[in-house]
Amino acid sequence: MHNSSRREFLTKTGIGLGGLTVNSLFPGGGLISSALAAENPLALKTPHFPAKAKTVIWLHQDGAPSTLDLFDYKPVLHKMAGEGQAVPASFLKDIVTATQGGVTKLIATPRQWKQYGESGAWFSDWVPNLARHADDLAFVKSSVTVGATHDISILKLNTGDLNPGRPTLGAWVQYALGSANPNLPAYVVLYNDTKEPRAGAVNWSSGFLPAVYQGTPFRPTESPILHLDDPKYLARQEKRQALNLLSGLNRLQAENFPSDSELRARTESYDLAYRMQETAPEAVDISKESEATKELYGLNDPVSRGYGEVLLRARRLTERGVRFIQVVTGPQEVDGEKRNWDAHENIEDNHRIMARSVDKPIAGLLTDLKTLGLLESTLVVWTSEFGRTPWSESGDGRDHNPWGYTQWMAGGGVNAGYTHGATDEIGLKAEKGKEVDTYDLHATVLNQLGLDHLKVIYKHQGRSERPTVVHGKVIKELIA
Repeated sequence: MHNSSRREFLTKTGIGLGGLTVNSLFPGGGLISSALAAENPLALKTPHFPAKAKTVIWLHQDGAPSTLDLFDYKPVLHKMAGEGQAVPASFLKDIVTATQGGVTKLIATPRQWKQYGESGAWFSDWVPNLARHADDLAFVKSSVTVGATHDISILKLNTGDLNPGRPTLGAWVQYALGSANPNLPAYVVLYNDTKEPRAGAVNWSSGFLPAVYQGTPFRPTESPILHLDDPKYLARQEKRQALNLLSGLNRLQAENFPSDSELRARTESYDLAYRMQETAPEAVDISKESEATKELYGLNDPVSRGYGEVLLRARRLTERGVRFIQVVTGPQEVDGEKRNWDAHENIEDNHRIMARSVDKPIAGLLTDLKTLGLLESTLVVWTSEFGRTPWSESGDGRDHNPWGYTQWMAGGGVNAGYTHGATDEIGLKAEKGKEVDTYDLHATVLNQLGLDHLKVIYKHQGRSERPTVVHGKVIKELIA
């Protein structure tokens, strides 16, 4: 190595003139940060217009519940199914199903239904706690999507595309707004299972955005972030010195490869992980919550405890400025095996247990946010990859339905107590002219964060890419 390049290397890594020691005395790395100062990709950014919401809690009901059995009351379906009627051909126009030709039997739900609140919204007896929040919810009963397999439709739900490679909505939010808390990830993924949700990181990927914007998964344990603690033999100051050296080497390499976002993301993740050692354990520690709060979230019931714990963590992360919290439901034991909402058979046992696992925790989250004055600035989105058909493919289950199903939002400036659209009399297809696709849902969520989805732009391979691809419209009726 020539003398000049050696001097340059030592200066930039902070080793020259005792730089390593000096660096440990200054926040941000002393000589490294001054010699290689660059724009922080997670710096706080200004929205396009005043935001109604600061945080999104994205409640993905993995496996796709039958909203016909939860929120979408269909007395005509009940009557027709009770008479043993087949699916009328008129309802199947333009519909192609995986079991086309073999599906004829309509099935109703034996649930008891009631209207709640001033809005008069219908709820089944499977969600009694959530029903008490009828006037806090804005229903989308004309949701539609593309795809009839879980992996594909989940990918579309999170990224707007049917193929891997695009950023998820949470990544776009982090890219557009930055981080409100430099000591925690701005985009966190929570789940209540022993393994990551299906398809894993592709559903919180940054896609073609710089890797620093991808989501950070938290495990459902007392120590949700792997390898956060220092080894016992490593002193805190030694850790900081090692990170300063590593940061300098990475940034020196980044000068030669400015388009390598993985390298930049790695540097940022090391520094964030160092800061998180102080903040993250406290942020997700629910042990000090009151017994009343734990009961509010259903932690006293073994069926709802797991989901209740992650939603309580979601509330704590909301308080600490995390921008996008993606929560994926885990499975429950049904008929001796673990199953999620995917009820192709035995929907009664499946949905009874799955509904019990989420009903009290979600209602508790809404109550808690409201009590703490956070619901107005927190947009809660209850969503799934698709819905369920009004017919049975096995005698006691329901098939996939991308043509019409229910989702809802609460808080964050939405038009509480409002219902947008409807499905037909048997709950199969969305009302014409009122359809809300994934792109429209994304555009509306971004709008509540103060972002115009048409102006959130990232240049990729010569194209101006945006979160809603080439689609999407804000559903103005959903906004207060």
